[in-house]
Amino acid sequence: MKLAVAIAPVIALFFADSAFALAARKPTPTDATPTVTSKLQPRQASCPSTTKFQFFGVNESGAEFGQNVIPGAEGTDYTWPSPSSIDYFVDAGFNTFRVPFLMERLSPPASGLAGSFDSAYLQSLKNTVSYITGKGAYAVIDPHNYMRYNGQIITSTSDFQTWWTNLASQFVSDSRVVFDVQNEPYGIDAGDVFDLNQAAIEGIRASGAADQLILVEGTSWTGAWTWTTSGNSDVFGSIQDPSNNTAIEMHQYLDSDGSGTSGTCVSSTIGAERLAAATTWLQENGLKGFLGEMGAGSNDACISAVQGALCSMQQSGVWVGFTWWAAGPWWGDYFQSIEPPDGAAIARILPEALVPFL
Repeated sequence: MKLAVAIAPVIALFFADSAFALAARKPTPTDATPTVTSKLQPRQASCPSTTKFQFFGVNESGAEFGQNVIPGAEGTDYTWPSPSSIDYFVDAGFNTFRVPFLMERLSPPASGLAGSFDSAYLQSLKNTVSYITGKGAYAVIDPHNYMRYNGQIITSTSDFQTWWTNLASQFVSDSRVVFDVQNEPYGIDAGDVFDLNQAAIEGIRASGAADQLILVEGTSWTGAWTWTTSGNSDVFGSIQDPSNNTAIEMHQYLDSDGSGTSGTCVSSTIGAERLAAATTWLQENGLKGFLGEMGAGSNDACISAVQGALCSMQQSGVWVGFTWWAAGPWWGDYFQSIEPPDGAAIARILPEALVPFL
């Protein structure tokens, strides 16, 4: 759950409905990232496991910025990942990039979810995806809307299914595209979120995308630490995919409220502790897990906590993927940024907490 990220200078951005409000902030645009190709040297983390993640990478954030400016202007209100950033991580051994974007920019509210896509925004998304997959990596396309559209909770499974059929059809021939159904639903009954995810799976498979991985997310910001208490564990064990290639995506931050807004972790062991119940649930239900977001501060306690989380995941036999939050060209000095060449978390998080698990 990312209730807010503090970056100076900032612009306040808001999603809102009658009962809930979610604030996010984006930094001021910075200059384009230069090409960086130096090889990272891992600093060994102790984990007695030889099992590696099938998918390991980072969120390339930017196209979801400016959420209160629709459609907004590229380069002013939002941006797309830098090719040089993708090159840097591929060179380091990362193979997965989660690409957040806004549904309202892709599907203008005047046309609705079942209407036609904005051709320019769609082309930019496709260009980003094709660059990633052309490097031999996986591109996770992520509608970063919290199960909201045009300021309202999405309730129509039919419209949502149609939207996903239309979007998946754009990527049906690219086996390295992963479909992330919806980022961090919140304030919605777990059963309703389940129904929307199930409709999306059916829509994606109906498009002809028969084999690509699908990621489904639960309510309560799809938190791993609340998975068994939020209602998610009661319903998501029944998820159905005719291709049997769906994983449960969860997110987990390590600060006191699990929001990811503080660089102070609860303890050096909180990572594995907050994943433990969700891991057991995945094992008991014979399901795969994907940790789509984790972030923490660049200090000894947090690095140990991230290492512990990743080690426990590799040892579990059920977690297939992980993407760090975040990279992206506009993060500035955001404490969790590993955007090259000088993101605030590059110096320690990257070599100490992430690279050892490649």
